[in-house]
Amino acid sequence: MSNKYKFIHNEGIYFVSFATVSWVDVFTRPLYNEVFINSVRYCQQNKGLSLHAWCLMSNHVHLVFSRIGQYSHSDILRDLKKFTSKKLIEAIENNPSESRKEWMMNIFKRAGQQQGNNKDFQFWQQDNHPIELFSPEVTFQKIDYVHNNPVTAGIVSEAEHYLHSSARDYLGIKGVLDIEIIERPMSLEGYVFSY
Repeated sequence: MSNKYKFIHNEGIYFVSFATVSWVDVFTRPLYNEVFINSVRYCQQNKGLSLHAWCLMSNHVHLVFSRIGQYSHSDILRDLKKFTSKKLIEAIENNPSESRKEWMMNIFKRAGQQQGNNKDFQFWQQDNHPIELFSPEVTFQKIDYVHNNPVTAGIVSEAEHYLHSSARDYLGIKGVLDIEIIERPMSLEGYVFSY
């Protein structure tokens, strides 16, 4: 069995991405963004999530994180995805202003019916593909990738202008979530990673 996409080392720092089923653009509404952000805060306070970098895009999430305490990386990620799935489905169903409700719920329901481990709906795609960040070069290549995602997508011209990201934290500006900043080694100062 391959260990390529598994959490191997308990003390490791990992990069992980996960997306909504069918890449549905859910996170275009402030209400849904807040559900996700509050769930991350809960995992930070109660599950031992140590968040180093993040970016919430319209249909996917990038995280660079490690763990503190009894919960494993996979426990934290499983609980975050499970809780946000439930809360986001509820938020969509109960949002009287959601013009895309029927369309989204049909997609989530069809996806849930295709997976034997779901009762009703599936919100997130099941794959995560964690990548252990084993060197400073790899770590900052991924952090820069996470922060530049909204720039690459053409949403903002500067990474720190995107609210739902830790890019501003790395510039000394307090962002939306608490971040454990990883200091860039002097040997990597000014180095531009290619993507």
